[in-house]
Amino acid sequence: MKRKFVYLLAVLLISAASCSFTNKTFDNPDKDKLLIDLISYVLENGHFNPKELNDQFSENVYDHYIEALDPLKRYFLQSDIDEFKKYRSAIDDQIKTSDLTFFNLTYDRLMQRMDEASVMYKDVLEKPFDYTKDETIDVDYENLPYAKNKEELWERWRKQLKFSTIERYVSAMEMAKSDDDDSDDNEEELEEGFEDSADEIDEETAKDPVALEKETREATQRTIGEYFDFMEDLERKDWFGVYLNSIVEEFDPHTFYFAPDDKERFDVSMSGKFEGIGARLQKKNDHIKIIEVISGGPAWRGEDLEVGDEIMKVGQEGETPVSVVGMRLEDAVKLIKGPKGSKVLLTVKRIDGTIDEVAIERDVVELEESYAKSSIVKKGERTFGVINLPKFYIDFDDYKNRNAASDVAKEIEEMKKAGAEGLILDLRDNGGGSLKTVVDMAGLFIKEGPIVQVKSTGQRKEVLSDTDDRVQWDGPLVILVNELSASASEILAAAMQDYKRAIVLGSKQTYGKGTVQNVVDLNQFLRGNNDYGDVGALKVTTQKFYRINGGSTQLEGVKSDVVVPDRYSYSNIGEKDQDNPLPWDKIESVKYEDWSGYIDYEETIERSKNRMANNNQLKLIDKNAQWVKKQREEKTYPLNLIKYKAEIDRDEEVLKEFRKINDYKTDLTFKSLPYEVEMMSQDSILKEKRERWHKNLSKDVYIEEAVNVLEDLKMNNIQKNKVVDVKG
Repeated sequence: MKRKFVYLLAVLLISAASCSFTNKTFDNPDKDKLLIDLISYVLENGHFNPKELNDQFSENVYDHYIEALDPLKRYFLQSDIDEFKKYRSAIDDQIKTSDLTFFNLTYDRLMQRMDEASVMYKDVLEKPFDYTKDETIDVDYENLPYAKNKEELWERWRKQLKFSTIERYVSAMEMAKSDDDDSDDNEEELEEGFEDSADEIDEETAKDPVALEKETREATQRTIGEYFDFMEDLERKDWFGVYLNSIVEEFDPHTFYFAPDDKERFDVSMSGKFEGIGARLQKKNDHIKIIEVISGGPAWRGEDLEVGDEIMKVGQEGETPVSVVGMRLEDAVKLIKGPKGSKVLLTVKRIDGTIDEVAIERDVVELEESYAKSSIVKKGERTFGVINLPKFYIDFDDYKNRNAASDVAKEIEEMKKAGAEGLILDLRDNGGGSLKTVVDMAGLFIKEGPIVQVKSTGQRKEVLSDTDDRVQWDGPLVILVNELSASASEILAAAMQDYKRAIVLGSKQTYGKGTVQNVVDLNQFLRGNNDYGDVGALKVTTQKFYRINGGSTQLEGVKSDVVVPDRYSYSNIGEKDQDNPLPWDKIESVKYEDWSGYIDYEETIERSKNRMANNNQLKLIDKNAQWVKKQREEKTYPLNLIKYKAEIDRDEEVLKEFRKINDYKTDLTFKSLPYEVEMMSQDSILKEKRERWHKNLSKDVYIEEAVNVLEDLKMNNIQKNKVVDVKG
């Protein structure tokens, strides 16, 4: 059965293999049952390491699902959990029989508890908070027991709402101290998630304790109200998606079900483009507003829309416009998006209150932030280059369209024209993407040879190689990574490290995702017999990849040649910290050619290590990372104003030292390549983005050290491409 399915799967794959680092379905129970059957079949026959559906599997799914429904334990009572628990070891049986009893029970109960909570929070916030009362809140939600009754749950809501409000209260007090107070920075670092709360309060109110208490309480009510508005927009199908993914993620953390809308968003994220008007929208209080006009898109080109405009109606060409007030955001987006060349009519309320009708012809919109970007780096009289790659993007429908490998190749050519002596490839925070693009990109830096080994269950391993002996860049190369560099990023960094083609500088290890996923179109199983419409797709782990030296990056990641601390150094964010990761293993190595293009490769690494060990900026970054870890481990906070303020003041004293991190300045200067300078003359938004990026680069100690490494690397053209026989 397994072997037959391998061939069937090859036909059903709708995408290229994906190494990304990264819910919904139907309101029809028959569709739900069908979907469970389809997903179970694909997982059993197509997953790299399928799991047996038994009681232990059931218990794990149960635990993750209940946590996903109510992570802060603000809805369910202990009596609800007691009722649910009889199904804890029965979910495997329900999956096998497409039984929805457990899901229906939890969904109905959650809707009931949310309705009760939507009344509860309003009642709590109608009364002033007593900040003189000596009490605390425990935010260790994982170990917090469920409330025994509604009175205990009410008290839990009261403390949570008071905690949210006291943050606003203290922030507003600080801002009112003096005109030159720097508490805007305090707010950003200490009140993440409430950036605009204090700005809503005028100076006179902030100086009146009674008025301030009332206004901050009302601000909390507005925020929570928006949260419940969002929750009300969710439908049964959304919650069924949570249930499905609690099942599939038990196989591994990267297997995931995509409802039709989710699949479309996934394709956009991988390709960096979509067809529409080129505007980002946000729903607030039943109104859909423009929050960004995407540079280069139809709306931007025609200057039809502005940030802050409210879309009231949407009409298709030749049809009566439909009101979108109160509509789910994703439903409104469906009306606004459409194929290239078609027109959409928008009824728009401007910021000044005027009403306009705007006709926009839809077009392909490219998300500039998804693509590679480059900058010339000047250090004295010497010139280097940096390419930032946010992901290994690809158009699954047509590889000849824009993709990460071809874009990086073009940037390299522009760098060569600008006289760059060395190149930095910045893969920090790059979660991966297309397997094909990473193989092609690796080929830009070596003559030819193996890049990565790929293994499927029950199949012989496959070696993916660069077969083009052209070298796009044969100069010094540094690759920057961090803990969030995953999957495809790890393949490239590992290959360049094994060839000794580049020096890898960054975190102790990268993310540690050594698996490959394919997206299976579930509709293809229903050809000729599909009365249900689009049933979505399943991203399923089908392979593991290995370095050319035989080692796996799974869990262990890529170890940097030069290890430097960063803000993630003490955070649990890697593959090893996820639920159900596949294990590490090793296979035979393959033969490959050592690039041998440097005279002093090892010596350069040692010099860099010595510099980094004595770098005061890095010492401060490491100290800050340790402090942040300690803060995250703190689970109890005071709700007494004096004690809360005392803790804030203590933190502020510590933060004064850490703010020096942002004051750091290198002696490097950055400028865009000539072709982009020409583009920026017509695009002020792009110009502003690049100027902001260059400013950040000029403060980046890691870029600074990468340039130092490039300066140290000396080329050895005679020894380049010496053949090394690596024994398997």
